[in-house]
Amino acid sequence: QVDLMESGGGLVQPGGSLRLSCAASGSISSFNAMAWFRQAPGKEREFVASARFMGGGTYYADSVRGRFSISRDRATRAIYLQMNNLEPEDTAVYYCAAGRPILSTMRTTGGYAHWGQGTQVAVSS
Repeated sequence: QVDLMESGGGLVQPGGSLRLSCAASGSISSFNAMAWFRQAPGKEREFVASARFMGGGTYYADSVRGRFSISRDRATRAIYLQMNNLEPEDTAVYYCAAGRPILSTMRTTGGYAHWGQGTQVAVSS
């Protein structure tokens, strides 16, 4: 059993920054990668960023590359998402995920077996 808890969401003005955190508990040795996905109202859940705990690989969606940065704590299996220069299009519920994806599934929901409840991010003036 793996439990994931996100925090750090909120309301921010365009151009602002937020930092999301995701803490894992339970069988943390059962996964080797974590990711952030987001889902806006009326849209499908989409990939944002992911990272492996071994090997150092990080992956980003084109829409956030250069603005968002994912980091991880290998000991505690925690991940963070630093979001800078936020845009109204970034408004969504952000979900943390954990799993054992292969290369072809690092950016897909199918690569992750465990999910958090989500944290709301709203970008508006």
